[in-house]
Order: sequence, then C-alpha cells, then structure tokens
Amino acid sequence: MQYKVLHKGHGTFHPTVDSNCECHYRGTLIDGTEFDSSYKRGRPATFAPQQVIKGWTEAMQLMVEGDKWELYIPAELAYGNAQRGQFITPGSVLLFELEILTILGNKIPKKSEL
Repeated sequence: MQYKVLHKGHGTFHPTVDSNCECHYRGTLIDGTEFDSSYKRGRPATFAPQQVIKGWTEAMQLMVEGDKWELYIPAELAYGNAQRGQFITPGSVLLFELEILTILGNKIPKKSEL
C-alpha cells in the first residue's frame, strides 16, 4: 500500500484496530471510475479498522483525527481475485480518498514523526 497525505490532521491519537471511527471516503478504480462515496451520500460512515479491507486497516491505524489521505491499495490488500459489485473486477488496484473525522473508540498516542 502507498499513500499520500492530502491534509495533516490535528489529532494526537491513532485508533486501535477495533475502534469505531467516523470517516468520509471516496473509492475509485485506476481509470477514475467511482464505485463508492460517503461524500455523495452526504453523511460519513462509521467503522473500525478491522471491519474493512486490509489496506484500510493498515492506513487507519497510522492516521489521526483530521487526516485526509489518498490511498493506493493493491489487490492483495483489497479484494484480491474476487469480483465485488459492478465495478471492482478480480485483481483491481483501488484508490481511496480517506478522511478520519472522529475516533469514537479506544485510542493510542500519536507516534512521533521522523
């Protein structure tokens, strides 16, 4: 997985793997086809890092409240060789814009930056 920080958040804690987080996100394929968006629905989604694809599980535990990242997730950290819905075909690399608005569950102190 690769990521780019679009906006550095104000938070001082990371979520634990089982902490519910209120997030906004937008998912696209490499060609720009959008397959999901909480922004379009007009309300954030709530889930814990362990409840989503492996790429999100890894990224969310590195993020703090207010962070907005662009994630590049290879198939093996997404849906692998499975078909998911109309747009995600086997082996698809997924791009996400992910923003953690609020950590609702347990938190751990922010790791120092190098």
